[in-house]
Amino acid sequence: MSEGMSKIVKTIASAAFPFIMIYGLYVIAHGHLTPGGGFQGGAIVASALAMILVAFGSIWTMGKIKEKQLSLFESLGAISFILLAFLGLGFGTVFFKNFLVDNNFLFGMVPETGSTLANFNTGGVLPLMNFAVGLKVIAGLFAIVLVMAYAIHTKEEKL
Repeated sequence: MSEGMSKIVKTIASAAFPFIMIYGLYVIAHGHLTPGGGFQGGAIVASALAMILVAFGSIWTMGKIKEKQLSLFESLGAISFILLAFLGLGFGTVFFKNFLVDNNFLFGMVPETGSTLANFNTGGVLPLMNFAVGLKVIAGLFAIVLVMAYAIHTKEEKL
């Protein structure tokens, strides 16, 4: 896994990578409207990163993405999720309350005909929580895959 795959595989992976990333981010962003959300979209993005890992090799990938950066992003996702949950208490409601919709604050205004119109801005705090979960899943899953790939590479070198 150290040198990566052939030039053809690297080219196809490089061409497919942005489209898979955009789709994963779309699933995260629209998780409150459609099936999906932070975990599902995060798994899609982590799969795109794993594809790059397989195509280019673990050494090249570890040169671009450090394990400490992944740990930082995973912690940032968890802290953001907890902070959003506690903000409900800060607005004088209950823990995990969707305070942006109830208070018509920021981008949580519900249209006059109800919230079933599938408008992106009707989710209140839910899209923000989806992004927090997505960030945690992306960093967590890819860190696991990256460490496993590096361990395999190190084991191959010893043989």
